[in-house]
Amino acid sequence: MMLQNSKLKAEGWKMLMAEFGFAENLDTHSKLITAYNEPHRKYHTLEHINACFEHLSSVDLQADHAHEIELALWFHDAVYKILSSTNEADSAQLACSFLIENNAHAECIERIGDLILITKDHAAPKTKDAKLMLDIDLSILGSAPAIYAQFEKNVREEYRHVPGFIFRPKRKKILRSFLERPTIYYSAYFSERLEAQARENLNKAINTL
Repeated sequence: MMLQNSKLKAEGWKMLMAEFGFAENLDTHSKLITAYNEPHRKYHTLEHINACFEHLSSVDLQADHAHEIELALWFHDAVYKILSSTNEADSAQLACSFLIENNAHAECIERIGDLILITKDHAAPKTKDAKLMLDIDLSILGSAPAIYAQFEKNVREEYRHVPGFIFRPKRKKILRSFLERPTIYYSAYFSERLEAQARENLNKAINTL
């Protein structure tokens, strides 16, 4: 995949580091790029991060700390091991270690760690930035039908070693959990634009599993 959004490129990373007052840390940028290119990934790839950055560019002025959301997005799937229940915690730890090494303020470290951790269950965001973080991460649910269908195929491919009789009910449970919420999206921007399509996509996916 070509690096489309400028935030993905080294120059965009250097601009982000400058916003934090850090050194360029290009080695970390390279490590993140390598992580998202791991061969077992089919959805949790640079393409996903690219899409997240595209959405962030549309709502960054609504955020309290847009640069913190951007860094959280960089790290939120940095650790992705199939069947692991600690991917989000491990990714958050990786981000916090990076921030500590760069002498970030404790409040900043806590906020970014929390932004990553809440992507595990996608529930109960308490801050404006947390709402935006979750909505950006779940924006794929409200994508065009063909894009959403490919998303489901990619998720299944990541779990290709899990037998269908195990995968299907678990996947249905996850998808239904989003439909059972009063709203899938927490911010007005995403709710107005993606909510209806997301519910249509989810219902279709459940019916075809």
